[in-house]
Amino acid sequence: MGLDHYLILSAVLFAIGLYGAFSKRSAVVILMSIEIMLNAAAIAMVAFSRYIVPTELTGQVFTIFIIVVAAAEATVGLAIIMSIYRNRDTIDATKIDLMKW
Repeated sequence: MGLDHYLILSAVLFAIGLYGAFSKRSAVVILMSIEIMLNAAAIAMVAFSRYIVPTELTGQVFTIFIIVVAAAEATVGLAIIMSIYRNRDTIDATKIDLMKW
């Protein structure tokens, strides 16, 4: 398997995540779609690192940072969603208008 196979996989995963983030109304599904997009970026980073500069681990280091950011994003996002659900009794993204006056 070459670099192009991994990049195609990464592009397909990113497209699936983008579709899910833009088309779904549930806040939990939107967060999961963002996680899929971050994982697609991590796959691309590791693939580029492996095939372009195989002696260095820069792609793997960036992937660890992506995983840490994704975990923090999921934790904070789920906490916000739980707080909104307690106050509004819904997690529908179209009905969440807390920032509006």
